[in-house]
Amino acid sequence: MNQEEHTLTDQKVRTRFAPSPTGYMHIGNLRTALYGYLYAKAQQGDFILRIEDTDRTRYVADAVDFINRTLKLARIVPDEGPDIGGSCGPYIQSQRLPLYKKYAEELVKSGHAYYCFCDPEEDHSAGKFGGYDRTCRNLPQETIDAHLKNGDPYVIRQKMPLDGATTFFDVLHGNITIPNEELEDQVLLKRDGMPTYNFANVIDDHLMGITHIMRGAEFITSTPKYILLYQAYGWEVPVFIHLAPVMGKNEDGSVSKLSKRHGATSFDDLVKMGYLPEAIVNYVALLGWNPKNTNQEIFSMEELIHHFSLEGLSKSPAVFDYDKLGWINGEYFKAMDDNTFAAEARSYAGDLPDNLESSWPQLAALLKTRLQRFGEIPEAIAFLVEQPAFDAELYSNKRNKVTPEKAAELLPTLIALLEDTPEEKWDNDSLYAMLEDFIEKNDLKKGLVMWVLRIGAAGQKITPGGATELLALLGKPASLTRLKKSLANLEAL
Repeated sequence: MNQEEHTLTDQKVRTRFAPSPTGYMHIGNLRTALYGYLYAKAQQGDFILRIEDTDRTRYVADAVDFINRTLKLARIVPDEGPDIGGSCGPYIQSQRLPLYKKYAEELVKSGHAYYCFCDPEEDHSAGKFGGYDRTCRNLPQETIDAHLKNGDPYVIRQKMPLDGATTFFDVLHGNITIPNEELEDQVLLKRDGMPTYNFANVIDDHLMGITHIMRGAEFITSTPKYILLYQAYGWEVPVFIHLAPVMGKNEDGSVSKLSKRHGATSFDDLVKMGYLPEAIVNYVALLGWNPKNTNQEIFSMEELIHHFSLEGLSKSPAVFDYDKLGWINGEYFKAMDDNTFAAEARSYAGDLPDNLESSWPQLAALLKTRLQRFGEIPEAIAFLVEQPAFDAELYSNKRNKVTPEKAAELLPTLIALLEDTPEEKWDNDSLYAMLEDFIEKNDLKKGLVMWVLRIGAAGQKITPGGATELLALLGKPASLTRLKKSLANLEAL
C-alpha cells in the first residue's frame, strides 16, 4: 500500500512511539512507549516506531541505537520501524523531507497556510498572547510572486482562525476547548526545508494510519493546531490520550516533575543500578494505570497486554516511588531460580577473594530474598570481603543473654571445636549438626552460641544468613582467622 493512500477506514488500532534522538530514554518516554504498545497489542493492532530527527541542533549520534536497545530490553517490540520496515516507511523523518514540502505547499494553495519572508533577525512579535505579528499573512499575490522569483528565503506558516475556538476530545480529559486567538500562526516548514515538529508529526501520523496518539499532557495546548491541520486536509482526526506527568518526591515532601534531582530517571540508569528490565517495565506500567478486575501487582508482559485498557488510565499525576520499584524488583528476584540469579548478580559483586568466589552460588542464594536491586550487593557483602572494625557492643544481646564477657569465655572452646572439624565437613548442614550436638551436650542455649559465632565471624549485627551459613561461605581458614581476631579484641577489653 502506498503510504499516501493509507487511511483509517479499516480502523485497525495503530499506535506509535515517536522519540527524538536527543539522549537517553526518560521514564516518562518509556511509559508513553509502553502504553502505546500495550494498547495496540491488547487490541490486536500495530505498534510503530518512528524517529523524529528533524531538530538537528539536538541530534545525538548514537541515540537511535540507544532507543532500539532500550525497547529491546523492555520487550517493547515494534511491528514497523526503521530497522524493521513496513508499508509506511521510511520511518525516520529526515528521510521523508520531500513529503513535508509537498503537503505544506498544498496548504498554501488551499489558503490554510502562507509564505512568510520576514527576516528572522527582525522583531515580529505581537499580540497579547505573543507570537508572530502576521506581517506576511495577507501579502498581495504579486508581492509573493516577486519574492519567490528573487529566490528570497521563506518559511511556511499555518493560517490560524482569528476568532472562534477549536474543541477536541481527549480520552482522559474529555472535551477541551482552546480559543483560536491564543494560537500563533506557527511555522510548518523552516527556511532550510526542514519541517517543524508540530507539522511533521501530523503528516506522518496520517500517512502511517495512526489511530490513537498517546503523549504527555504538556501537548494539550498544542493539540488544536494539529486538529486544524487535520481539518484543513479533510483527514480523519485520531483519538488523543494525553497522559498525566510522572512526578518525583522532593525532600520536603512535596512533588514536582520527575528529574535527576530525584534520583535515576532513565531506563538505562535504573538498569545500571541493578533493577531488572522486566521489573522496571512492570512498575512503569502502574505509574498512571490501574488494572481493572484485579489487585495483582506483578505482571508479565503478556499479562499486562491482557489486562491493559484505556479505562484504567488516570488523569492524575503519578509519583515515582523508588521503594515500590524496589519491592517489585525484589519479588522478581524471589521468583528467579538460584542459578539464574547467581549468574546475573555476579558482575555486581566485583572482585572476590578466592574463598567467596568458590562459594558464590551459596552466597547468591542467601542474597536473593534480601535484595531489592543488584546494586546493593557490594554493600551487602562488604563484611565478608573484609572483616569490619571490632565493636564490643555487638556482643550484647539481652534475648540470648550474650555479653562481651560471656563471648570471651565461650569463644576459645568454639574455636577449638571448629579447628578439629575436617575441611570435608565444612559446610552449612554439617557445621549446624555438629554445633547442635555440642550445644545439647553442654546444656547451652542455641541463641547464645550462634550469636557469638555469627558476630565473631561477621563483625556486624545484620547478615544474610546465620552463623553456620556464614562460616561455610568464608571457609575454614578465613573463619578461624576472624574468630581468633575477635577473641583477641574481646580479651583486650
